[in-house]
Amino acid sequence: MRLMLAIAALALTTPLAALAQQAAPATEPLAVVTVTEWKAVYGRIEARNRIPARARLGGTLTTLAVTEGDMVSAGQVLAQVVDDKIGFQLAAIDAQTRALQAQLDNARTELTRGEDLLARGVTTAQRLDALRTQVDVLSGQIAALLADRQVVEQQAAEGAVLAPIAGRVLDVPVAAGAVVLPGESVATIGGGGFFLRIAVPERHAAFLRQGAAITIETAAGTGNGTLAKVYPVIENGRVIADVDVPDLPDAFVDARVLVRLPVGNRPALLVPQDAVITRSGLDFVMVDDPTGPVERTVVLGQPHQSDGATLIEVMSGLMAGDRVMVTDHDQ
Repeated sequence: MRLMLAIAALALTTPLAALAQQAAPATEPLAVVTVTEWKAVYGRIEARNRIPARARLGGTLTTLAVTEGDMVSAGQVLAQVVDDKIGFQLAAIDAQTRALQAQLDNARTELTRGEDLLARGVTTAQRLDALRTQVDVLSGQIAALLADRQVVEQQAAEGAVLAPIAGRVLDVPVAAGAVVLPGESVATIGGGGFFLRIAVPERHAAFLRQGAAITIETAAGTGNGTLAKVYPVIENGRVIADVDVPDLPDAFVDARVLVRLPVGNRPALLVPQDAVITRSGLDFVMVDDPTGPVERTVVLGQPHQSDGATLIEVMSGLMAGDRVMVTDHDQ
């Protein structure tokens, strides 16, 4: 019986002794450090400017040159609206202009004849002044009709629906052949760059700072951004903020992206990643105790990056002042 107990005791102490031999000298005593508390929220990819391209003229939408997802430039013609009444108005103005022009030609002929008669003393100066007035009145009426024609021509030109900004077409609520009213939206353009808009619970509002570093997770991997703007109005218990992200994918506007925000600081104990020993589903850390190396069971938290090294937060099992020994796993 004594022999069996001795063998069991030797079996239990051998792994610990082996680990102690593999462990490097103890690190500096553990100290409480301040780590950043992160809050995971979902943000939406939105265009900085979302402006509708509106019809300036009421009529029939004869052509529609864009669809959702197209890239457009500022001033590009997106659609054409035609009002058939404008053609009749132009025809009426042209007919009135021709009639007045014929009267003007006759009035000028009468004026020339009156000047000849006045030179021979056959007519009076009063009659000649009346002829000059008639010519001036007809010239003014023709000029007014030409100005009216320019107004109608401008109305016809406003049938072209132009892109207000350069960007991507987000929505086209109408189709070719539809009847539109003045001011009705034909397409919605998103431009001016894309950003993430997030809604954070108001209890974290005091911790949001413009310019703070933000971590995002997209289908392409993890990226970094900057908290660009925090809006002062709280809506439905949430603070709205914008995050600038370089090379943010804009193929799908309003797509949801996971964002991690710094919302405060808290104390923590951090140990090097190499100091953690995982065995049988449990995590252990070797500590340089006054009586010798001791293996302590720990509960681990989130990893943290510091100067390129990975540190693991220890939730329980260690205390400030413990000297952790880093195990050489390669041996």
